[in-house]
Amino acid sequence: MTHSVISSTGSYLPAKEVRNEDLDWFPAEALSKISEKTGVYSRRHGAPEECTSDLGLVAARRCLEKAGIAPDAIDGIILSTSSPDRIQPATAARVQHLLGARNAFALDINSVCSGSVFGISIADSLIRSGSCSKVLFIAAEMYSKILNTRDFSTFPYFGDGAGAILFEQGKTGGVLHSVLRTAGEGSDVICVPGGGTMMPFHQITNPRSAYFKMDGRAVFAFAVEKGTEVILELLHAARIALSDITLFVTHQANINIINSIAAKLGVPTDRFMVNLDRYGNTASASVPIALDEAIGSGKVQPGDLVVTVAFGGGLSWGANLLQL
Repeated sequence: MTHSVISSTGSYLPAKEVRNEDLDWFPAEALSKISEKTGVYSRRHGAPEECTSDLGLVAARRCLEKAGIAPDAIDGIILSTSSPDRIQPATAARVQHLLGARNAFALDINSVCSGSVFGISIADSLIRSGSCSKVLFIAAEMYSKILNTRDFSTFPYFGDGAGAILFEQGKTGGVLHSVLRTAGEGSDVICVPGGGTMMPFHQITNPRSAYFKMDGRAVFAFAVEKGTEVILELLHAARIALSDITLFVTHQANINIINSIAAKLGVPTDRFMVNLDRYGNTASASVPIALDEAIGSGKVQPGDLVVTVAFGGGLSWGANLLQL
């Protein structure tokens, strides 16, 4: 049986660091609550001239360079983003061109912060089907450009970044199992109201409708419940024990969500990868960025079992069981 093995990872965070204390247009007493509520102390913001595809391109290049793979050897590019360059065409198309992956098809997917686990599963399916031998999955987000800078409920908690994972055909390991879920009745909980066909640009009367918004309280409860539930569902289906997992790489939204999931599972928090303190919530890019850092830092080794889990707009959630 053909497996989709992970042969390389890469990531990119813009150089500009924005610390909590740099957000000085918010009241001083409010700034102290950012780290308290979420564990975020700083985030990265792209340069004014950068766009989402620029971030994804760097992560993709780093991933391929590590693997020693030429861009024209790639069969397909899947790019997850909820902050695309434009409504159309796919942001992946510009990445494909600038990367020089002239033999690859390129498409976007959007499941907001869950896009990473959905994209991993899609890449795995393409490899397993035999239609592709090398698939590059990229998740790139630039929330600094879709947030209202004056909205304390969203702006301080998000950052920009991109991650990439190269999948190739192999005989063992790779993506062992995936579980993907959506509850569309929650589609208004996390959204950008304006700019699509539901509210075209010419119908926007409130400027706030052009920015990302979410119900933070609802999202917290949803993430803890479904994040815990999907991990258990995944491991039950794969017949793997919690104790067999070396590292849990969750969506980096909020340290209190991660700690709550760990407590519900009865798993020590040191088995959960955390980098949101430095980067904030990078939406769908958070899982591949964290996975790249975990591999690069030696937290995981070849052969280790890793669970990736994410939750986000849609409402959507899911998890993947990986063997590195």
